[in-house]
Amino acid sequence: MFPQNMFDGHQLLLDMEHKTPENEMDIIGGDDQYEKLGNNTVEAPDSIDDQDPNERPKKKPYHRHTQHQIQEMELYFKECPHPDDKQRKELGRRLTLEPLQVKFWFQNKRTQMKAQHERHENTSLKTENDKLRAENLQYKEALSNATCPNCGGPSAIGEMSFDEQQLRIENSRLREEIDRIFGIAAKYVGKPMLSSPRLPEGATRSFDLGTGNFVPQTGIGGEVYGAPDLLRSISGPTDADKPVIIDLAVSAMEELIRMAQTGEPLWIRSTEASSVQVLSEDEYIRTFPRGIGPKPLGMKSEASRESSVVIMNHINLVEILMDVNQWSSVFSSIVSRAVTVKVLSTGVAGNYNGALQVMSAEFQVPSPLAPTREIYFVRYCKQHTEGIWAVVDVSLDNLRPTSISRCRRRPSGCLIQELPNGYSKVTWVEHVEVDDRSVHSIYKPLVESGMAFGARRWVTTLDRQCERLASALANNISAGDIGVISSPGGRKSMLKLAERMVVSFCTGVGASTAHAWTTLSGSGADDVRVMTRKSMDDPGRPPGIVLSAATSFWLPVSPKRVFDFLRDENSRSEWDILSNGGLVQEMAHIANGRDPGNCVSLLRVNSANSSQSNMLILQESSTDSTGSYVIYAPVDIVAMNVVLSGGDPDYVALLPSGFAILPDGPNNHQAGRGLEIGSGGSLLTVSFQILVDSVPTAKLSLGSVATVNSLIKCTIERIKDAVLGDSA
Repeated sequence: MFPQNMFDGHQLLLDMEHKTPENEMDIIGGDDQYEKLGNNTVEAPDSIDDQDPNERPKKKPYHRHTQHQIQEMELYFKECPHPDDKQRKELGRRLTLEPLQVKFWFQNKRTQMKAQHERHENTSLKTENDKLRAENLQYKEALSNATCPNCGGPSAIGEMSFDEQQLRIENSRLREEIDRIFGIAAKYVGKPMLSSPRLPEGATRSFDLGTGNFVPQTGIGGEVYGAPDLLRSISGPTDADKPVIIDLAVSAMEELIRMAQTGEPLWIRSTEASSVQVLSEDEYIRTFPRGIGPKPLGMKSEASRESSVVIMNHINLVEILMDVNQWSSVFSSIVSRAVTVKVLSTGVAGNYNGALQVMSAEFQVPSPLAPTREIYFVRYCKQHTEGIWAVVDVSLDNLRPTSISRCRRRPSGCLIQELPNGYSKVTWVEHVEVDDRSVHSIYKPLVESGMAFGARRWVTTLDRQCERLASALANNISAGDIGVISSPGGRKSMLKLAERMVVSFCTGVGASTAHAWTTLSGSGADDVRVMTRKSMDDPGRPPGIVLSAATSFWLPVSPKRVFDFLRDENSRSEWDILSNGGLVQEMAHIANGRDPGNCVSLLRVNSANSSQSNMLILQESSTDSTGSYVIYAPVDIVAMNVVLSGGDPDYVALLPSGFAILPDGPNNHQAGRGLEIGSGGSLLTVSFQILVDSVPTAKLSLGSVATVNSLIKCTIERIKDAVLGDSA
């Protein structure tokens, strides 16, 4: 346990409530001199010995609190619901009440508030149960009414539509959630509740369809395509947990600062020629014997440290890290989804110094083949010294809503040092314990090297995003911008639209548990995953049924070679089937980074068929040492003209597709080593979103799935032929 003075005055993060002694129960009664009813007090009769046996007992006059007394006690209750003896006497003296009258009024008030809270929670649980039960019955009815399109009879499993398969999978999830809600509700009601209606057990099995085996998979973060948000709901910590969280956050902050500032022997280089710093586990245990407990069985440690100078002042960096929306947007390629569960403190003196919040997040590699790392943690921000801030995360495994954890975060985060001219030096420490045995074989070298989730990826992503933000905030058109953009307003609108496109792509290509992938095996491409989304009144997306397809594969070609090929408009016709062999011309170009590959472009596809109208494509490409992206979306010409004139881009409909290109492992390519995973090749993820029907209520046929599957297979073959042919 750390001494109190280590909290540096931030013990005011939380006002610890004064607890009533155990013998002071919050119940009506507790003294035979008074009977309490609401806000009134009735004095009990005199002793029987003092009464005439021929007369009926007389009660003392009924005493009703005045409106002033009630109002004063209500105000006092908001500040202190558990007054002690001294406070009760002082309040009674001020209101001309006996201390015991004050005591009973506060007991009644606490009991009343508790009863109202329980009624509210019971009502909420009942509403959730009714909603889930209705949805479950709806899915059951849809399945029972399924008919064969040819004969009109009951549909066999192999003849079901894609939508009906998804209903069965979704029904299984809802049944489990209903059982969980019933269990919670039973605790409040005090008796078991009726179980939910169930479908036959066969509904939970995988289905063998004509195009391959459909196996339900959890994956994809950000936008919700299938499972309701309720499936991922997380309850916040209780008041009793607050002291534990504060103590853990303070000790984690001390550990982070020491790990960020200490060199050898705590941190050692992996090789003499390498700049990668590796944590010495033995030295770590000696330096930090307390920690958060021993490493769980079956998990292995990953720890790394990286520093960089970024073009952003330290105050803005702190604000990004402490605002969950900004944080998940800036790190959208890493954070597939995030939520602030509970804010325990907003800080002091109008800034984030002392801010403390409990959060839940999923970290991803941009591929449906690599599982995400879901972490429940506390984030603590502190000003270390003048011009130096620190933000630390540490897992709350003991308070975790679910008992199963594949990853926990030891004290991790960053030290931010103020530099002149609006720059900052960021030192990032990433230290986790993880069970990564479910990672796909082609991603194992990348994950095991620490490059997939390590400090270097966080720092390089932040550096690249700071350059992008600096470009977006520019008030003039720079020399690197070319084309049809004629005003700073049009430039900002185009960058804002591209940012939404990138975030949408990144949150929809990984393996977050917020979505349900379906696997197409035996399709000719390695593990193509598909999922559907029905969009009705969704601003920024076209209405109808959207089918997403994604897959990842390995190429024995450097990531830079693949990136340069895919982002070049001159080579687009070699892989883009939608361009239909037409000439692709760059109409506008916005540079948003030091690397020439970091830019936003507006492309025009001049169709070879004169009867077809020309098409516009918005594209953003970005690259750093840990990964590259080429993301694009077809855009309406009329809507794009509004954006270029400085109009609001939020309602421009986008369905982003694109590529994520990662190294296949550490950069250890050696001449003559041979072509194998980990020898300097690329991991390429291809993702498409296609509007297959403009009517949201229509059913998705297996023919649409087969069409999108053929599209992704053809694109993969074209890319392989082009880059492997050129490298040969």
